[in-house]
Amino acid sequence: MISVRDWEDAQLCWDYQRMHHEPRPCSVGIGLGSHDLGVADTTADLFRRGMMPLIVFTGATSKTTQERMPRGEAEHYRDRAIELGVPGDAVLVEPHARNTGQNITLSRSLLEERGIEVSSVLLISKPYEERRSYATARKLWPGVKFVSASTPMPLPEYVDSIQDARLVIDMLVGSLQRLLIYPAQGFMIPQDVPADVTRAYERLVSRGFTSRLVPARAGSTLNKGA
Repeated sequence: MISVRDWEDAQLCWDYQRMHHEPRPCSVGIGLGSHDLGVADTTADLFRRGMMPLIVFTGATSKTTQERMPRGEAEHYRDRAIELGVPGDAVLVEPHARNTGQNITLSRSLLEERGIEVSSVLLISKPYEERRSYATARKLWPGVKFVSASTPMPLPEYVDSIQDARLVIDMLVGSLQRLLIYPAQGFMIPQDVPADVTRAYERLVSRGFTSRLVPARAGSTLNKGA
């Protein structure tokens, strides 16, 4: 049972994850693979609006996507974008990444192998992954300017589109945990997390929204209840 307080706490985490960047033309767009085909839809829309001349879709499969996207997240994203009018020769596929760090490093390697110069990246993710993706990219690809983007919709509408409220809140909690612990592990740049957001995260963990947490290192209490 998801309580009113759970929804309030989820909303705090959701609002914090949104970067509110204004999309602008970039060297390339990178669509981060996931269970949400809306990322491909938004990437295609941004391409049609002239925000980038080239797209990289990146992602293998996960326990969430292996049944619905058996050929890999990036491949299914590519198919979706082409259905929406993006030319096939404007899409590159990176099919091996299994986490956000690999999304960035393997996409970077693919573009370098193709001799494509990149000074700016439009980084397209799920709405609740904007800040995490941005902080990871800034750490792993210095010297490049990143603009975060996602499907512009409020939390209730997004939950309706996914049809799994528990999954969305679990994912929100997992993304927030990584923002709290990964900078110290060298995986992303630090982000200022407001105290009310941290408290919301801790309440959601205590209420059992823990399926997407990663084990914290010794001495950390940020994944208590996992």
